[in-house]
Amino acid sequence: MENNLARAMTGLTTGIYVLTTQENGRCHGMSSSWVAQVSGEPVMFTAAVDNAHFSNAVIARTGAFGLNIVGRRGRELEDYFYSPRARRDNNLDTIEFELSPTLSVPWLKLAMIALEARVVDSRVAGDHTIFVASPVSVRISANDRPLTSLDLDYVYLGGKNVVARDRSGWD
Repeated sequence: MENNLARAMTGLTTGIYVLTTQENGRCHGMSSSWVAQVSGEPVMFTAAVDNAHFSNAVIARTGAFGLNIVGRRGRELEDYFYSPRARRDNNLDTIEFELSPTLSVPWLKLAMIALEARVVDSRVAGDHTIFVASPVSVRISANDRPLTSLDLDYVYLGGKNVVARDRSGWD
């Protein structure tokens, strides 16, 4: 059952995003794939953030975050934010960004699209918190195809659970 469940979860395709926060001049980003639109009127989306992750507490305190949509040409963002080099506070010191116009969250220059979002609700769901957010403003930077979980050789299943993608039998 456990191997089948892991394989089933790797079949849930997702976009690749970088959630960004800013609090008292300290800017942080984290790789994220658990994001989904949940309302059309008004437009709202969710982002699930590990309860133990640094960003979770910052988002809860500030009520805001940036959602940076990673395109295929921005793959280095996923490579950096998924790596051990990014597992520290104030980890945007080597990444080009600008602060968004209203909520002052980091918009990554390599992201194809960046949104600033205000949290309107949140719910703890197991080891993650689901933040329901409303977009405040958007910056479109590049005409690119969004990077998805299908472009990666691994899949994040939560916590420290990362599995290599088994592509056998999927073609």
